[in-house]
Amino acid sequence: MFDLADSYVWDFWFADDGDTHHLFFLYASRALHDPEDRHYRASVGHAVSTDLVSWERVADALVRGGTDDFDALATWTGSVVRHEDGTWFLFYTGSRLDDDGRNVQRVGYATSTDLFTWHKNPANPVLEADGLRYERLADTEWHDEAFRDPWVFRDPSGDGWHMYVTARATAGPFDGRGVVAHAVSADLAHWELRDPLSAPTVDGFGQLEVTQVEEVDGRAVLLFSCMPAQATDAVRARHPRGAVWAVPADSVLGPFDIASAQPVTDDDLYVGRLVRDRDGAWQLLAFRNVDPDGRFVGGITDPMPVGWDGDRLVVRQPAAVSA
Repeated sequence: MFDLADSYVWDFWFADDGDTHHLFFLYASRALHDPEDRHYRASVGHAVSTDLVSWERVADALVRGGTDDFDALATWTGSVVRHEDGTWFLFYTGSRLDDDGRNVQRVGYATSTDLFTWHKNPANPVLEADGLRYERLADTEWHDEAFRDPWVFRDPSGDGWHMYVTARATAGPFDGRGVVAHAVSADLAHWELRDPLSAPTVDGFGQLEVTQVEEVDGRAVLLFSCMPAQATDAVRARHPRGAVWAVPADSVLGPFDIASAQPVTDDDLYVGRLVRDRDGAWQLLAFRNVDPDGRFVGGITDPMPVGWDGDRLVVRQPAAVSA
């Protein structure tokens, strides 16, 4: 389990150098008192482990940029991949406020040769919502311009790269417009925005946060997170406490039928991440969201083994949530 006594810890992602698991996580001081304020004070911390259980904190990876930068407000969730030349790329969300105080999110990256020292790309951001496929602030009453949480992975053929992004369609049920935004790249530096790989639906979600795709035991699955309050009435009626969701698919390249999403955890946990342990078994980690009284907890669970129960991805051994 990973906790910081003086800080809220929430969203996170991994990199594996073959010997060590690297945990990148969002954190903010508990001196803020109100945990909701953490989002606008987020930095990207870094810890290392050999077993996904015992973690050693090391120097932070990223902090927010200057007043004119795309990440002037905060650095948010991302993912890490390794280029063929050995360079590590950390893709992340840059957040800043517009003139009306509303949150605008874009995607940028930083690079490293060793996973410890990171340098932001001076040409950031590299990707943003276009207003045609993906909703922008000017066209919505949604609380932010959702374009965040980049999940980057190599094409299964080995030719090129894909990025999935939390975004919203420009039409459809207001609370069901969350879609899997899609972009492609040949070199990780330059990205072409494509059509979404899912569709808005009355059986959907306002946002599909922190997407991830993997093949678990030979079956492709899309993982995402969304709290019940940000889903459609139909979803809440079926799963009033669902928070981390899984969608089985024919391929990690989609398309994804979001209406078929089934909960993997209740809302005591959030932002589920799949990772292989050193034995090759798939594990789920998540951050501890709320206690039985509804108060935010923070901190990251120990690994929980997962597997398939028919068409549903399930946790074999749930993690306890405590204050």
